[in-house]
Amino acid sequence: MARKNHFLAFDEAAKHGPYDEYPMLPAGIDPQIHLSRNDRPQPFHLICEHDTVLVTMSGSGRVEFAEGPVRYHTLAPGDFVYVPAGTAHRILPEEECVHLRYKPECPGLEAIAWYCDNCGTEMTRETWDTAVEVSRQAYDRICRAHNVDAASRICGDCGAQHPEIDMSPYSWDKIAAEIREESATTG
Repeated sequence: MARKNHFLAFDEAAKHGPYDEYPMLPAGIDPQIHLSRNDRPQPFHLICEHDTVLVTMSGSGRVEFAEGPVRYHTLAPGDFVYVPAGTAHRILPEEECVHLRYKPECPGLEAIAWYCDNCGTEMTRETWDTAVEVSRQAYDRICRAHNVDAASRICGDCGAQHPEIDMSPYSWDKIAAEIREESATTG
């Protein structure tokens, strides 16, 4: 994993895929910048213990909030969207987008949640400690378990059946291995 003090976002985006949240700056820099090139709806809502900021470098879409008074913000190049700590959110691109996410180098607890697309009810949630498990590893593990557990994809309120997640576009296991390897050599 070759991190640098500076990078060209569009050159780096060509190397990455949907919701990679690839750390771009060297370890020890806080806040850390994470890059993704998103061409499909985020398959889950992400919940971060600390505040984060999403920056749209290219493309358009919106960031959707599952709860609260503000339910979405549109995304266009140059937009900065503040995501308060503990807020369930997901990115819904209308066209391929390059996003940067600013978050603490040590982000603490994070969670994935699924909400019913039909009625908005929270269906499932799993939390992990980023000091113990790399987020991309958790994304991969939790989404695979979600696919296997058909009951977790049925809304308890309205009964809507939600489809399995197509895992083929995601490189989370590979990225998690790179991050763990880097941590082992620098830590």
